[in-house]
Amino acid sequence: MKGYALLFLVFASFSGYAQNTINNYKYVLVPERFNFSKEDNQYGLNTVTKSLLEEKGFTVYFDNSEIPKEIAGNRCNALNTEVVQKKGLFVTNLTLLLKDCKGNIIFKSKEGKSREKEFAPAYNLALRDAFTSLNDVPYAYDGTAIAEPQQATAPAVVAQQTPAPPPPPPTAPPVPETKEAAGTLYAQATANGYQLIDTSPKIVLTLLKTSVADYFIANNGVSNGIVLKKNGDWYFEYYKDNKLVAEKLLIKF
Repeated sequence: MKGYALLFLVFASFSGYAQNTINNYKYVLVPERFNFSKEDNQYGLNTVTKSLLEEKGFTVYFDNSEIPKEIAGNRCNALNTEVVQKKGLFVTNLTLLLKDCKGNIIFKSKEGKSREKEFAPAYNLALRDAFTSLNDVPYAYDGTAIAEPQQATAPAVVAQQTPAPPPPPPTAPPVPETKEAAGTLYAQATANGYQLIDTSPKIVLTLLKTSVADYFIANNGVSNGIVLKKNGDWYFEYYKDNKLVAEKLLIKF
Protein backbone atom coordinates (compact mmCIF):
# COMPACT_ATOMS: atom_id res chain seq x y z
CA MET A 1 0.00 0.00 0.00
CA LYS A 2 2.85 2.37 0.85
CA GLY A 3 4.42 1.57 -2.52
CA TYR A 4 1.26 2.64 -4.35
CA ALA A 5 1.08 5.87 -2.35
CA LEU A 6 4.70 6.70 -3.13
CA LEU A 7 4.17 5.94 -6.83
CA PHE A 8 1.12 8.25 -6.87
CA LEU A 9 3.11 11.11 -5.30
CA VAL A 10 5.96 10.72 -7.79
CA PHE A 11 3.52 10.69 -10.72
CA ALA A 12 1.65 13.73 -9.37
CA SER A 13 4.91 15.65 -8.94
CA PHE A 14 6.04 14.81 -12.44
CA SER A 15 2.68 15.76 -13.93
CA GLY A 16 2.73 19.14 -12.19
CA TYR A 17 6.21 19.85 -13.48
CA ALA A 18 5.37 18.75 -17.02
CA GLN A 19 2.39 21.10 -17.19
CA ASN A 20 4.67 24.14 -16.84
CA THR A 21 6.81 24.39 -19.99
CA ILE A 22 8.34 27.11 -22.13
CA ASN A 23 5.18 26.94 -24.26
CA ASN A 24 3.30 28.66 -21.40
CA TYR A 25 5.35 31.83 -21.89
CA LYS A 26 5.37 34.50 -24.58
CA TYR A 27 7.85 36.83 -22.90
CA VAL A 28 11.42 36.40 -21.67
CA LEU A 29 13.46 38.94 -19.68
CA VAL A 30 17.26 39.12 -20.13
CA PRO A 31 19.47 40.95 -17.61
CA GLU A 32 21.92 43.62 -18.76
CA ARG A 33 24.67 41.78 -16.85
CA PHE A 34 25.08 38.11 -15.92
CA ASN A 35 26.34 37.23 -12.43
CA PHE A 36 29.78 36.18 -13.65
CA SER A 37 30.28 39.32 -15.78
CA LYS A 38 32.16 42.42 -14.64
CA GLU A 39 30.25 44.89 -16.83
CA ASP A 40 26.96 45.24 -18.70
CA ASN A 41 26.75 43.14 -21.88
CA GLN A 42 30.33 41.95 -21.47
CA TYR A 43 31.63 40.29 -24.66
CA GLY A 44 28.18 41.01 -26.18
CA LEU A 45 26.72 37.99 -24.35
CA ASN A 46 23.47 39.64 -23.28
CA THR A 47 22.77 40.99 -26.77
CA VAL A 48 23.50 37.56 -28.30
CA THR A 49 21.25 35.87 -25.70
CA LYS A 50 18.37 38.24 -26.55
CA SER A 51 18.88 37.65 -30.29
CA LEU A 52 18.95 33.83 -29.97
CA LEU A 53 15.81 33.79 -27.81
CA GLU A 54 14.03 35.98 -30.36
CA GLU A 55 15.08 33.55 -33.11
CA LYS A 56 13.39 30.81 -31.06
CA GLY A 57 10.13 32.80 -31.19
CA PHE A 58 10.00 34.51 -27.79
CA THR A 59 9.27 38.22 -27.29
CA VAL A 60 12.36 39.37 -25.38
CA TYR A 61 13.11 42.48 -23.34
CA PHE A 62 16.09 43.60 -21.29
CA ASP A 63 14.91 43.69 -17.68
CA ASN A 64 15.74 47.39 -17.23
CA SER A 65 13.97 48.57 -20.40
CA GLU A 66 10.35 49.54 -20.93
CA ILE A 67 8.26 46.40 -20.73
CA PRO A 68 4.58 45.91 -21.64
CA LYS A 69 1.91 46.25 -18.95
CA GLU A 70 1.25 42.52 -19.20
CA ILE A 71 4.67 41.89 -17.64
CA ALA A 72 4.94 45.02 -15.48
CA GLY A 73 1.66 44.13 -13.78
CA ASN A 74 2.62 40.50 -13.24
CA ARG A 75 6.22 39.34 -13.58
CA CYS A 76 4.95 35.75 -13.55
CA ASN A 77 3.94 36.23 -17.20
CA ALA A 78 7.61 36.18 -18.23
CA LEU A 79 10.54 33.82 -17.92
CA ASN A 80 13.80 35.11 -16.46
CA THR A 81 17.10 34.29 -18.13
CA GLU A 82 20.23 33.22 -16.30
CA VAL A 83 23.55 32.11 -17.74
CA VAL A 84 25.69 30.24 -15.23
CA GLN A 85 29.43 29.75 -15.53
CA LYS A 86 31.26 26.69 -14.25
CA LYS A 87 34.95 27.36 -13.94
CA GLY A 88 37.24 24.86 -15.60
CA LEU A 89 40.90 24.61 -16.53
CA PHE A 90 41.43 25.78 -20.15
CA VAL A 91 37.67 25.39 -20.81
CA THR A 92 34.85 27.95 -20.75
CA ASN A 93 31.62 26.33 -19.51
CA LEU A 94 28.23 28.12 -19.69
CA THR A 95 24.71 26.83 -18.97
CA LEU A 96 21.45 28.56 -19.96
CA LEU A 97 18.59 28.60 -17.44
CA LEU A 98 15.04 29.86 -17.98
CA LYS A 99 13.22 30.34 -14.65
CA ASP A 100 9.71 31.34 -13.66
CA CYS A 101 8.91 34.18 -11.25
CA LYS A 102 9.32 31.81 -8.26
CA GLY A 103 12.80 30.72 -9.30
CA ASN A 104 11.72 27.30 -10.58
CA ILE A 105 13.81 26.09 -13.52
CA ILE A 106 11.55 25.65 -16.57
CA PHE A 107 14.42 24.94 -18.98
CA LYS A 108 18.07 24.01 -18.42
CA SER A 109 20.49 23.62 -21.31
CA LYS A 110 23.45 21.36 -21.60
CA GLU A 111 26.83 22.75 -20.52
CA GLY A 112 28.13 24.72 -23.49
CA LYS A 113 31.90 24.48 -23.86
CA SER A 114 34.70 26.27 -25.67
CA ARG A 115 38.47 25.81 -25.55
CA GLU A 116 39.25 29.14 -27.22
CA LYS A 117 41.99 31.06 -25.40
CA GLU A 118 40.64 34.58 -26.02
CA PHE A 119 37.79 35.59 -23.71
CA ALA A 120 35.35 37.14 -26.23
CA PRO A 121 35.21 34.19 -28.68
CA ALA A 122 35.40 31.64 -25.85
CA TYR A 123 32.34 33.00 -24.05
CA ASN A 124 30.36 33.53 -27.24
CA LEU A 125 31.06 30.04 -28.59
CA ALA A 126 30.26 28.42 -25.21
CA LEU A 127 26.97 30.35 -25.04
CA ARG A 128 25.96 29.31 -28.57
CA ASP A 129 26.87 25.70 -27.76
CA ALA A 130 24.56 25.85 -24.72
CA PHE A 131 21.76 27.27 -26.88
CA THR A 132 21.85 24.21 -29.15
CA SER A 133 19.87 22.41 -26.41
CA LEU A 134 17.05 24.92 -26.87
CA ASN A 135 17.02 24.18 -30.61
CA ASP A 136 16.00 20.61 -29.78
CA VAL A 137 12.92 21.74 -27.80
CA PRO A 138 9.81 22.66 -29.89
CA TYR A 139 8.33 26.03 -28.92
CA ALA A 140 4.90 27.46 -29.73
CA TYR A 141 3.22 29.85 -27.30
CA ASP A 142 -0.08 28.25 -26.26
CA GLY A 143 -1.72 31.41 -24.93
CA THR A 144 -1.49 30.33 -21.30
CA ALA A 145 -1.33 33.20 -18.80
CA ILE A 146 0.76 32.32 -15.75
CA ALA A 147 -0.91 33.88 -12.71
CA GLU A 148 0.91 34.37 -9.42
CA PRO A 149 -0.69 32.19 -6.70
CA GLN A 150 -3.02 34.13 -4.40
CA GLN A 151 -3.68 33.50 -0.72
CA ALA A 152 -7.12 32.27 0.23
CA THR A 153 -9.55 35.10 0.95
CA ALA A 154 -13.22 35.58 1.62
CA PRO A 155 -15.55 34.81 -1.30
CA ALA A 156 -15.28 37.55 -3.88
CA VAL A 157 -18.25 39.62 -4.94
CA VAL A 158 -19.18 38.97 -8.55
CA ALA A 159 -18.59 42.19 -10.45
CA GLN A 160 -19.96 43.25 -13.79
CA GLN A 161 -17.67 42.14 -16.57
CA THR A 162 -15.91 44.83 -18.52
CA PRO A 163 -14.31 44.47 -21.94
CA ALA A 164 -10.68 43.42 -21.84
CA PRO A 165 -8.26 46.24 -22.71
CA PRO A 166 -6.60 46.00 -26.12
CA PRO A 167 -3.12 44.43 -26.16
CA PRO A 168 -0.22 46.88 -25.90
CA PRO A 169 1.30 47.94 -29.22
CA PRO A 170 4.53 46.16 -30.14
CA THR A 171 7.67 47.88 -28.98
CA ALA A 172 9.59 49.37 -31.88
CA PRO A 173 13.24 48.31 -32.21
CA PRO A 174 15.79 50.95 -31.18
CA VAL A 175 16.89 53.38 -33.89
CA PRO A 176 20.71 53.37 -33.98
CA GLU A 177 22.96 56.38 -34.29
CA THR A 178 24.48 55.81 -37.75
CA LYS A 179 28.08 56.61 -38.64
CA GLU A 180 29.49 56.64 -42.17
CA ALA A 181 32.32 54.35 -43.23
CA ALA A 182 35.82 55.65 -42.43
CA GLY A 183 37.45 53.79 -45.34
CA THR A 184 37.77 50.45 -47.07
CA LEU A 185 38.59 47.44 -44.88
CA TYR A 186 40.13 44.23 -46.22
CA ALA A 187 39.01 40.85 -44.86
CA GLN A 188 41.63 38.25 -43.98
CA ALA A 189 40.32 34.77 -43.18
CA THR A 190 41.01 33.28 -39.72
CA ALA A 191 40.17 29.93 -38.15
CA ASN A 192 36.75 31.15 -36.92
CA GLY A 193 35.97 34.09 -39.19
CA TYR A 194 37.87 37.15 -40.43
CA GLN A 195 39.99 40.04 -39.32
CA LEU A 196 39.39 43.37 -41.04
CA ILE A 197 42.47 45.50 -41.69
CA ASP A 198 42.91 49.02 -43.06
CA THR A 199 45.66 50.27 -45.37
CA SER A 200 48.14 50.83 -42.48
CA PRO A 201 47.86 47.77 -42.19
CA LYS A 202 46.10 47.66 -38.80
CA ILE A 203 43.50 45.22 -37.47
CA VAL A 204 40.30 47.25 -37.07
CA LEU A 205 37.75 44.52 -36.34
CA THR A 206 37.75 40.83 -35.48
CA LEU A 207 34.76 38.84 -36.81
CA LEU A 208 33.58 35.44 -35.56
CA LYS A 209 31.26 33.32 -37.69
CA THR A 210 27.79 32.37 -36.43
CA SER A 211 25.14 29.93 -37.66
CA VAL A 212 23.40 32.82 -39.49
CA ALA A 213 24.67 33.96 -42.90
CA ASP A 214 26.10 37.51 -43.06
CA TYR A 215 25.99 37.78 -39.25
CA PHE A 216 29.20 37.92 -37.19
CA ILE A 217 30.15 38.48 -33.56
CA ALA A 218 32.51 41.45 -33.66
CA ASN A 219 35.09 43.20 -31.47
CA ASN A 220 37.13 46.31 -32.23
CA GLY A 221 39.28 46.17 -29.11
CA VAL A 222 36.98 48.57 -27.24
CA SER A 223 33.41 47.48 -27.95
CA ASN A 224 31.73 44.12 -28.47
CA GLY A 225 28.86 43.89 -30.94
CA ILE A 226 27.76 42.36 -34.22
CA VAL A 227 28.55 42.88 -37.89
CA LEU A 228 25.65 42.19 -40.25
CA LYS A 229 24.47 43.01 -43.77
CA LYS A 230 21.36 45.18 -44.18
CA ASN A 231 19.99 46.23 -47.56
CA GLY A 232 23.27 45.28 -49.23
CA ASP A 233 25.50 47.27 -46.82
CA TRP A 234 27.62 46.07 -43.90
CA TYR A 235 27.21 47.59 -40.41
CA PHE A 236 29.01 47.20 -37.07
CA GLU A 237 26.37 47.58 -34.32
CA TYR A 238 27.24 47.98 -30.64
CA TYR A 239 26.10 49.82 -27.53
CA LYS A 240 27.93 52.89 -26.21
CA ASP A 241 26.66 54.71 -23.12
CA ASN A 242 23.44 52.62 -23.38
CA LYS A 243 22.82 53.89 -26.93
CA LEU A 244 22.84 51.71 -30.03
CA VAL A 245 25.47 52.76 -32.59
CA ALA A 246 25.66 51.48 -36.19
CA GLU A 247 28.91 52.10 -38.09
CA LYS A 248 28.72 51.54 -41.83
CA LEU A 249 31.56 49.41 -43.19
CA LEU A 250 33.12 49.05 -46.63
CA ILE A 251 34.51 45.51 -46.69
CA LYS A 252 36.52 43.81 -49.44
CA PHE A 253 36.34 40.02 -49.03
